[in-house]
Amino acid sequence: MEPRNSDGEADRPRSAVGKQTGRVIVIGPYLRTRRGDPEAREDTHAIRGSEARLEEAAGLARAIDLTVAEALIAPVSKITPATYLGKGKVEEIVGLVSSHEAELVIMDCALSPIQQRNLEKAWHTKVLDRTGLILEIFGRRAKTKEGTLQVELAHLNYQRSRLVRSWTHLERQRGGFGFMGGPGETQIEADRRLIGDRIARLEQELKKVQATRRLHRAGRQRVPYRVVALVGYTNAGKSTLFNRLTRAEVQAADMLFATLDPTLRALTLPHGGKAMLSDTVGFISNLPTQLVAAFRATLEEVLEADVILHVRDISHEDSEAQEQDVEAVLRQLGIDPAGGQGILEVWNKIDRLDPEQRENVRNIAARRSPDRPCFLVSAETGEGIDDLLAAIEDRLAATRTTLHLSIDAADGAGVSWLHRNSEVLDKNLQDGRYEMTVRVDETKRDLVINRFDAVPQTP
Repeated sequence: MEPRNSDGEADRPRSAVGKQTGRVIVIGPYLRTRRGDPEAREDTHAIRGSEARLEEAAGLARAIDLTVAEALIAPVSKITPATYLGKGKVEEIVGLVSSHEAELVIMDCALSPIQQRNLEKAWHTKVLDRTGLILEIFGRRAKTKEGTLQVELAHLNYQRSRLVRSWTHLERQRGGFGFMGGPGETQIEADRRLIGDRIARLEQELKKVQATRRLHRAGRQRVPYRVVALVGYTNAGKSTLFNRLTRAEVQAADMLFATLDPTLRALTLPHGGKAMLSDTVGFISNLPTQLVAAFRATLEEVLEADVILHVRDISHEDSEAQEQDVEAVLRQLGIDPAGGQGILEVWNKIDRLDPEQRENVRNIAARRSPDRPCFLVSAETGEGIDDLLAAIEDRLAATRTTLHLSIDAADGAGVSWLHRNSEVLDKNLQDGRYEMTVRVDETKRDLVINRFDAVPQTP
């Protein structure tokens, strides 16, 4: 059973911004941090400048076709429990809302339900915090059934505590059973219970998605295809790099969260080998925990990947802060960025650097530890792509065994089996026999040696 509106129709959590493209005000209520503050050192926002943070928030608003009438920074020395901002700043923004006739105010922070409600009362307009804004974007970007399920689950978990403001019909009470039932449970209590039921069903459906993904991964493991996963901050150029590496046509745009649903395509390596390249959802600072949990089925592709490409926009002024944000999400997934788990850093968009900046970046890359290599590329122009592909191939080959074998040319079935179950590096026909060099997973090493009397290559 679904929550019902006044017409008796099934009701779902309503979008906070709907289809409107009205004027909005974006506010950056950023805490003042003192230099040397231990908490500031652990906060990536202390590294990222306030202006850059505000511009990112405005970019998120524009990503769902909102018109930003004004964006301003509201420094906060201490969070006010009732309204987050101080009383004076709240009253000041009343005038801004009125003068711009703003339909929505976006607060670039996480608001409690009480703070959100109080600000809406004070400003007489809708208020959306950072988590709600990102959920709105994801809701519009999701195309596949899986993506829609994941977004709805995250949205319901978020709105469950905000029912009193999100669903307009929840003030009413309905009577109990029969004529003697009394007032009965309030509509908000009933709908909160129904939302809980809907969340439980979504979680069951997502478990089926996870099971299907496990079957797909098991199928890929039966053939010699390794998985390479792209991760990175939103708008770092992952989709453009994905298209460059696979010659695909995945949507790529200079926009935050231009693509959302995961995509896998075949990647051809320099020596003819194959791998599967996975493009994942972009990360962002303060990525809502609801989304990290909901998209875990998708991000399991990253957990199972043999090589992870961390794509960075090296031309961005906050590239280092963005790097820390991505690494924080990877840690939430159980991946240690410094643990040598096959992570290669890809410094993208070097075509946007002037000659002096480019030389400086090259010097920094040259001083990097061999354990954490980085590759300077331009996904747009193709510069550096060959070196990156060679590095991917080397990293994948590090966990595989190279074998030499000789097989009768008449053994077509054996040759075919080798092409399906190994990476054929070299094959020459001599005196009616194929002299072959192949590379195989450790799981199939003994099988190939026993069947074809293969000899491991001496390092």
